[in-house]
Amino acid sequence: MNKYTLYILLLLLSMMQPAYAVPGIDAFTVTTNPQGGQTYTVTIQILALMTLLTLLPAMLLTMTSFTRIMIVLGLLRQALGTAQAPSNQVLLGLSLFLTVFIMMPVFDKINTEAVQPYLQEKIDAVQAIEKAAGPMRTFMLKQTRDADLELFMRIGNITDLEEPEEVPFSLLLPAYITSELKTAFQIGFLIFLPFLVIDLVVASVLMSMGMMMLSPMIISLPFKIMLFVLADGWSMVLEMLAASFYV
Repeated sequence: MNKYTLYILLLLLSMMQPAYAVPGIDAFTVTTNPQGGQTYTVTIQILALMTLLTLLPAMLLTMTSFTRIMIVLGLLRQALGTAQAPSNQVLLGLSLFLTVFIMMPVFDKINTEAVQPYLQEKIDAVQAIEKAAGPMRTFMLKQTRDADLELFMRIGNITDLEEPEEVPFSLLLPAYITSELKTAFQIGFLIFLPFLVIDLVVASVLMSMGMMMLSPMIISLPFKIMLFVLADGWSMVLEMLAASFYV
């Protein structure tokens, strides 16, 4: 099994009650019948694990840097006015691999503290889940605004939290997503400004020349692409996105 797949499975298990991961529960049960044959039975542990695999897309969206990156790149494409270039598949792939790059320190910490000790049978599954949840909680708390945490604490009538480690995932997840949406749209606004200036200048020039029937977007698009290429825009945007998670 790929180690990154194991990371994600441990994160999924950390969101659920660990009753099915009690040490000593075998994945398969072999029963010998009176005729000498054997019957193989899959335990509830495997059933729960296969069920949790359906939550992988949601976990990717809600617990990593994927949401911010995808929204910013989508707004960048709209600011350029290039319609479907780059395509959704390209933006999705770029967001996915940039997410893996940004989250690699967190994955390495999970591998060191949870995955490797579990594979070496130094800790059981429950302890591995708890240790894997720690780095993710730390990453998400660093990106979450205090105002958003307080908002969901008010909604849930939660008043007895004194330390960040006491914040439950049921509270941290919506607060983290809300903070990511705010941050993504703030970055998108800053990206839009220079392209908006170009559109305004082109529209003013066309209006002064009496060419009101000609769409300003047709004229401004080459200038926006030229500005973006000359400024090495893709490198700047990707560097800014990566740096925004470690400020």
